[in-house]
Amino acid sequence: MILYEYPFNERTRTYLRLEHLFERLGQLVPRDTALDHHFALITIFEIMDVSSRADLKSDLLRDLEKLKSHMEAFRGNPAISEASLDVVLGRLEDGFNHLNQQIGKPGHELTENEWLMSIRSRAVIPGGTCEFDLPAYHAWQHHPAAARRADLEQWAHTLGPLARALTLLMGILRDSGKPQKVMAINGQFQQTLPQGRTFHLLRLRIDESLGLIPEISGNRLMASVRLMRHEPGGKLHIAHEDAPFELTLCA
Repeated sequence: MILYEYPFNERTRTYLRLEHLFERLGQLVPRDTALDHHFALITIFEIMDVSSRADLKSDLLRDLEKLKSHMEAFRGNPAISEASLDVVLGRLEDGFNHLNQQIGKPGHELTENEWLMSIRSRAVIPGGTCEFDLPAYHAWQHHPAAARRADLEQWAHTLGPLARALTLLMGILRDSGKPQKVMAINGQFQQTLPQGRTFHLLRLRIDESLGLIPEISGNRLMASVRLMRHEPGGKLHIAHEDAPFELTLCA
């Protein structure tokens, strides 16, 4: 099964982009080659670029606080385990506090490192990190893998509160949805969204063996899926066939 996710608003879109970058960083840092560590550093710069948006930190804090208030309302509900609720509330409190205590934007400490910023400024130029442009960086890439990894972990540590808060928030958001089996008829599917609820994320799982690619669109009123097929030559064509998939709406 292949999982596709579609954000219903710009804030969730930004969260998904950051998640994607943190996941990539987590895969690259443990590796040993200099090339992997080069792209790990580039990923750190990309995270800094995305998280430099002025209201990102306040958005995350507000969403965590809102979620905490929502969870508190479940106290006394006989269908909810008080112990499990306390664990979730404790994680939300910790995530909020660590992010709130961080001064400035996530990763702002790295902007004070002139050497890193010299690499960042050259990294946006195609081929700009060649050894003749950045000899000190070239030398760093020849350090032992363990030394490079230690540096990367130190630099990534400044982004830790953001990563933990984001992982917590998105995990709870995804758990809020209930999967449903649906069928695209003649390659098309539409569903009217229940009124009175604000949905942030659509999740779609489809059998990889079908060879179909979903094009998803949506707004506060409706979600729509059009199934496409990747034909030889690189073109996408509408698939005029019935196909099942799993749909989850997360509020």
